[in-house]
Amino acid sequence: MNSVSVDALKLDSQLCFKLYAASRAVVRGYKPMLDRLGLTYPQYLVMLVLWEWQAAPPTLPTVKALGERLALDSGTLTPLLKRLEQLQLVQRRRSGRDEREVHLSLSDAGLALRDQVPPLKAALLCESGVDLNSLDQLRDGLDHLLQQIRALS
Repeated sequence: MNSVSVDALKLDSQLCFKLYAASRAVVRGYKPMLDRLGLTYPQYLVMLVLWEWQAAPPTLPTVKALGERLALDSGTLTPLLKRLEQLQLVQRRRSGRDEREVHLSLSDAGLALRDQVPPLKAALLCESGVDLNSLDQLRDGLDHLLQQIRALS
């Protein structure tokens, strides 16, 4: 094996590992905030989408649309949504015209929870000392990477 292929196989050379490790570190960083909200990270992602939909509703606010937005299948979403419903943050209703469709909406408590996020998130970012401009650039770069990867599939 030549040195190029050996270096290419080192763990620290793998973009996928860096993304994985960074993702885990971010989720760990969010944990104190999420504990205060009573949410897990996947539940928080669901709530983010539902808060977006509150401001700009999609044509059909369904489990299927949520799955497409989060790149998750219904087998993963269903337990998350059931738990959020038990927490009285989300409401699920079968469509009157097609009972296979499950429509989602926020409860009053789910909507009120949104107001707790900005101060907690601001404190989290302040404590981290991360440069916000570099975060914006990283997010934009990751958006571009995701678009390219999705175009291949």
